[in-house]
Amino acid sequence: MTRWLVTGAGGMVGTDLRDELLARDVEFHCLNHSELDITDSRAVAEAVQSAAPDVIVNCAAYTRVDDAESHEHLANSINGSAVEFLADAANEADALLIHISTDFVFDGTKTAPYEVNDRTNPLSAYGRSKLLGEIAATHARRHLIVRTAWLFGVHGPNFVEAIRNQIHKGTNPLRVVNDQRGKPTYTPHLARAIIRLAGHEAARGVVHYADEPECTWYDFARAIVEESGAATEVTPVSTAEFPRPAKRPAYSVLSTERYERITGVRPDSWRDGLHEYFQRRG
Repeated sequence: MTRWLVTGAGGMVGTDLRDELLARDVEFHCLNHSELDITDSRAVAEAVQSAAPDVIVNCAAYTRVDDAESHEHLANSINGSAVEFLADAANEADALLIHISTDFVFDGTKTAPYEVNDRTNPLSAYGRSKLLGEIAATHARRHLIVRTAWLFGVHGPNFVEAIRNQIHKGTNPLRVVNDQRGKPTYTPHLARAIIRLAGHEAARGVVHYADEPECTWYDFARAIVEESGAATEVTPVSTAEFPRPAKRPAYSVLSTERYERITGVRPDSWRDGLHEYFQRRG
């Protein structure tokens, strides 16, 4: 039986991955930040040696995109150099290292979905830190880098909850950017995709997984309002009208062609995930 070790298990992806592994009666060991600081090389080595995993999934990450602009050293430490500690430990355990990355490694200048081998050119400190992590992950002899995008799930802060909070506050209309395009992804769907990929020897290197279909943040917000049953209006605005510290890629749609080819499975629908999210959150 395959034994799994999940780091960052207290976060959105890590919690859903734990639940999916539990449902499959898989042997696993989950460590949250208080149990394992992945920036501590000795602690990482000891945790991996103790767990003796066949698969390590790194869900630990610094994800505060705008804060990373003023805390790039911290983002680089967690998202970048710490991944090398995991890669070294994975080699010692002869384990597969699965590392979660992001659409933010791209600059958004394409007009067709990004393929796994397209040139990376991050626009933000967060994106740069995640690219450092990708490079570090390749130091593991057996590695899989799963790039994903626009995550939402019930176990962490996310865009859906931000919109719901604005609706509850009575904000009307909601002003949401309509010139950034990507693919929202429900974290239980991502967790299932990770487990599916881990079972295929061909799943090495970089694979993209994101839900379907592509949309803008404005489209996503309208779907959230519709799912909530609120009468709130959503007004499209430009990125220029909604300045943020970190620059976002205007187009970061990920091609899932390689994922589909390896697994024989099409990505899930984020609309289905959104419906389930509302059922779970109430």
